[in-house]
Amino acid sequence: MRQGSSAHDAEFAGFVAASHGSLLRTARLLTGDPHTAEDLVQAALIRVYTRWGRAAVWESPQAYARKVVVNLYATWRRRRWHAEVVRAETEGSTSGHDMAGSAEARLELERALAELPRAQRAVVVLRFYEDLSVDQTAELLGCSPGTVKSRTNRALERLRAAGALSGYAGTERSTR
Repeated sequence: MRQGSSAHDAEFAGFVAASHGSLLRTARLLTGDPHTAEDLVQAALIRVYTRWGRAAVWESPQAYARKVVVNLYATWRRRRWHAEVVRAETEGSTSGHDMAGSAEARLELERALAELPRAQRAVVVLRFYEDLSVDQTAELLGCSPGTVKSRTNRALERLRAAGALSGYAGTERSTR
């Protein structure tokens, strides 16, 4: 890792200040655990920092950082040190706005998301939380748009079957 100049470090610190909350919310939805999400974002930001000298050629540093978060999430379960999972059942521990409209509905949706396979969960988070298109999601995950659509359909079927989507407007949304 190269040592950054103070301007380099200041620019990166500004990026972190502006994007940390968004990255943490995405990681929280992916992992289902606030502590694991913090670890995931920290690891992702370390990787982004080591490549920060190339940030000028990135279309969007925020999109690049989100891709690093998603890629790390996809590979973390294979690592031995990640075997321990601490789950605290506390309400109000998430940052940001209440996307579900109520704490009970949000917790029910989080539990249902946690039951999805990792690939389906990543697609749901990117498509419906990050509001990415099918093509953007496919590019980010390195798969075909057809794969994104089929994973989305299977995930939504599982979420509907679990009753996790009842009361949400637009749950009949197509996979465009």
